[in-house]
Amino acid sequence: MIASHTHGGVGPIPTVIPEPAHYQEASHDGVRTLWVVFVLMVLASAGFALLSWNIPVSRRIFHIITTLTTLISAIAYFAMASGHASAYNCTSKADHHKHLPDTYHDVCRQVLWARYVDWALTFPLIIFELFIFAGIDGAHTLLAVVANLIMVLAGLFSAFGHVHTAQKWGWFAISAIAYLFVIWHVAVQGTRVGSNRDNGVTKLFGSLSAYVAVIWAIYLVVWGVSAGAKKTSVDTEIIIYAVLDVLSKAFFGVWLLFASRKHRDTTPEVGGYWSHGFGGEGRIRLAQNGDDA
Repeated sequence: MIASHTHGGVGPIPTVIPEPAHYQEASHDGVRTLWVVFVLMVLASAGFALLSWNIPVSRRIFHIITTLTTLISAIAYFAMASGHASAYNCTSKADHHKHLPDTYHDVCRQVLWARYVDWALTFPLIIFELFIFAGIDGAHTLLAVVANLIMVLAGLFSAFGHVHTAQKWGWFAISAIAYLFVIWHVAVQGTRVGSNRDNGVTKLFGSLSAYVAVIWAIYLVVWGVSAGAKKTSVDTEIIIYAVLDVLSKAFFGVWLLFASRKHRDTTPEVGGYWSHGFGGEGRIRLAQNGDDA
């Protein structure tokens, strides 16, 4: 913006007034989408909990994990829809003026960081479900879960980085490498272990793991276009992530639960403390007055 003013007999002197900060944030459509997904996740959580009522506690592990996955996501969506759990990542943009010095204004994009908290908690649960389904050992499960956490946290750090800098895209590269590490564990270890199982179970695990791999790859692409390059609006980003979250959590949970009912041998029976709590022999006895220490 250019203005002019005079000093006595001197001609008008042009003055450059910097542009105000521009804010890229969710509009009514984006907020409404957040509320819709919150309701869907609550309904999914209630449905998964109801499905577990006629299942013995020792065989509820998939029901409990899927319920926790959608419940955590519902809490995150409530935080975002109610106007909390967000911050702004501001970058300075130059405005060029003919025959006048450049001015700068801030472009601030809303970052809904609650979704990264959601992913950091729920994506490892999904990995855990897949590995239990395939019967993969605990060592490889732990490595995949940690890699999954790195993938999500690196994406969060990158979301608050400056555009067109090595820092921002360096974090994105770390996130992509961690994703490939997770997929390698799922593909290699899952195939190796699954080859010893029933043919139907092996095919089902292959379908579930391929589905998750594709969905998570789309997450990375959407992140690169939206939070990374800032080529989409915040509303578009919210809507796409909403669809992906429903597919990767609610729909995946439905698929896994009904598949595990069909192939009952894929659901491990967990006894001990998980099903019965501490037994009498495991309780701590406190000495009474007069008893021997």
